[in-house]
Amino acid sequence: MLLTPITQRVLSRELLDVLIRAGLVAVLAIFCFRIFVPFLNLMVWALILAITLYPLQVRLRRTLAGKDGLIATLIILVAFGIILVPTYLLGVAVAESIDNAMAIFKSGSFSIPPPADSVASWPLVGQRVYDFWQQASIDLTGLVLKFAPQLKDTGLALLGTVTGLGAGLLLFFAALIVAGILMAHGETGHKSAVEIASRISGPENGPQIAELCTSTIRAVAQGVVGIAFIQMLLIGVAFVVVGIPGAGLFALAVLLLGIMQLPATLITIPVIIFVIATQGVSAITIIFSVYVFVAGLADNVLKPLLLGRGVAVPMPVVLIGALGGMVTGGVIGLFIGPVMLAVGYQLFWRWVKDQPKPLKANQDI
Repeated sequence: MLLTPITQRVLSRELLDVLIRAGLVAVLAIFCFRIFVPFLNLMVWALILAITLYPLQVRLRRTLAGKDGLIATLIILVAFGIILVPTYLLGVAVAESIDNAMAIFKSGSFSIPPPADSVASWPLVGQRVYDFWQQASIDLTGLVLKFAPQLKDTGLALLGTVTGLGAGLLLFFAALIVAGILMAHGETGHKSAVEIASRISGPENGPQIAELCTSTIRAVAQGVVGIAFIQMLLIGVAFVVVGIPGAGLFALAVLLLGIMQLPATLITIPVIIFVIATQGVSAITIIFSVYVFVAGLADNVLKPLLLGRGVAVPMPVVLIGALGGMVTGGVIGLFIGPVMLAVGYQLFWRWVKDQPKPLKANQDI
């Protein structure tokens, strides 16, 4: 079919209009993203916290009906108290430990006891550990001067880590405030999420996709952060009872390792070796070692029970998404990864099962 010159000009003009509109929409989207990107981490954290804490607001709504703003404010204030009190106590303990260490070091009374002879018999690294420990007990100043460049780099790295933790804590507090605002308008937010999901994936899949994202975020919060917190309590109590120096800091390190999906044995095994080396082999140290080692492996039992609970996808999908998201996107990726992988998993199997039915052969032919 041949088109007349007038029809060709009309089609060309319409195509040009479509391209211009698409270009303007793209420019608008880019400008909106550049304006919003400084607040992206804040809003993502606020959304994660709001989704995680919203079931608590639903429960409290039974006693405080029609007061969503008050309920959200109470939840956020309690969350602030739960986070600020341990943070303050930890900061005070760290400051006191640093002051005491500096005072002991300046007084010249600080000394490292010599290692036991049994240290040299440790497999693989026993002799090296014994020689290093022996030198530290005899000439600590010379050893410090020998490793001064490495200690300087380590100190700068620790300072950067502490600064990053402080900035992250401020971001978390700001996200808590925004999460309270989102929870106060939870019903409206849920309807908006369903509408957006329906617009993207269709009206049939929209509500299920929105529910899947919500349940996945809550499962990760319970199965990752919750398990890390349980491990911190189990191991931290043992450290305090035995009298490990800096027990609070080691417990906090266990919590951070659990959130980062790293094994707690990175902390527990060196502590066990330290206790046995300094206190010897006895019934107490054996019980402590077995208990702490088992507590460090508790996440292997708790993850299958909590991580995939309430999610309409297999637990390995959520676990792989959490690990992959953590590697690629940090702590936020820990939540975004499982959500994206779970949604992709569901859409993939819907596409697989939505196959056209084969036509039946006509019996009359």
